[in-house]
Amino acid sequence: MNIVGLIIQLISGAVGGNAAGALLKKFSLGTAGNSIVGILGGGVGGQILAALGVGAAGAATGGDASSLDVASIISSIAGGGVGGGVLMAIIGLIRGQMKKPS
Repeated sequence: MNIVGLIIQLISGAVGGNAAGALLKKFSLGTAGNSIVGILGGGVGGQILAALGVGAAGAATGGDASSLDVASIISSIAGGGVGGGVLMAIIGLIRGQMKKPS
């Protein structure tokens, strides 16, 4: 595991969570909540993409897992941002459904 790639995924996850919160105000968890859920989603999303060979590991090109090239940085940002945004939307949706009276 590349620690720099993981840090990029976590940061982009926080950004993705806050961006999704800004776009989906109905599901927003607040700035801190969006950031925390985005960080978790960014780490998970980036690792899922890496396990599939699409992510920062560079498995598709046969590259070294510890290499840090432009493609791995972009895939870390994309995986983290999307993972953070998706998890924030899912958690916000669940939270919204729990608030509804039965």
